[in-house]
Amino acid sequence: MLRNKDQFVNPLGKFSFIIIPVVILLAILLMRTGQMVEAGHSRVIYHTFGGGVDPAAPVLEQGFRLIPPWNSTRDYEIRKQEVTTKMTVLSSNLLDIVLDVTIFFRPDDNELGNLELKWGANYADKMIMPSMRSVTREVIAKYLPEEINTSKRELIQAEIEEQMRQKMEVNHVLLEDVLIRNIELPAKLRASIEKKLQMEQESEEYEFRIAKETQEAERKRIEAEGIQQFQKIVTQSITPQLLRWKGVEATETLAKSENTKIIIIGGGDDGLPIMLNTGD
Repeated sequence: MLRNKDQFVNPLGKFSFIIIPVVILLAILLMRTGQMVEAGHSRVIYHTFGGGVDPAAPVLEQGFRLIPPWNSTRDYEIRKQEVTTKMTVLSSNLLDIVLDVTIFFRPDDNELGNLELKWGANYADKMIMPSMRSVTREVIAKYLPEEINTSKRELIQAEIEEQMRQKMEVNHVLLEDVLIRNIELPAKLRASIEKKLQMEQESEEYEFRIAKETQEAERKRIEAEGIQQFQKIVTQSITPQLLRWKGVEATETLAKSENTKIIIIGGGDDGLPIMLNTGD
């Protein structure tokens, strides 16, 4: 038979007020001691009773990790990251230049403890962005606008990268790359630069044509000298004796042909034969 509500018996008996809190406490401890570190991340441990963050202590790498429940952790992404800022800077002639600067970076895996102590997880906004603006303004101020957008762009990027690398390494962050993009010059200056570039292109094209014509003239001169030299050699080699000999050879060849002819020996100039063709 079913018991009524008044007759219900607690199976845990008098120990229920002890077991339930213990189960709850164990669940909380498990949640506190077990932490899942995602791929591409590491965690710095804060030792509550051990002096806080120890820079020399190992960090928690990816995977499931157990820590004492009284400690806590700070998560850091250790993959390559990027920040981009749009800036207005002054060139060496005090003209406004608008550009985008992008920096690729990642925290130093071996320096996460020091990074946590010095800057914290928001280190990109606290350290990287201000440094990037300061270095970019300092470097751009050395150059003219047309140099920034044309001939010295790679040099400027390299100079910004070198200064940023030095600043970031002492702050426990590794620099991967620096890019300058979307450079906007004042409209009048842009038109002036385009006109200058067009004139330079036309000048280069004109010089190319002159060089080509000069090469053609030289080729023709060399060819004429060769023809002249050939004629000189041929003229020197043709003597009266050679002409008479060639005449005799031709006479012999013609005499052997079947056409009717009369050959008068010694009748021509220099004693060469005269041939009269009497054929139809």
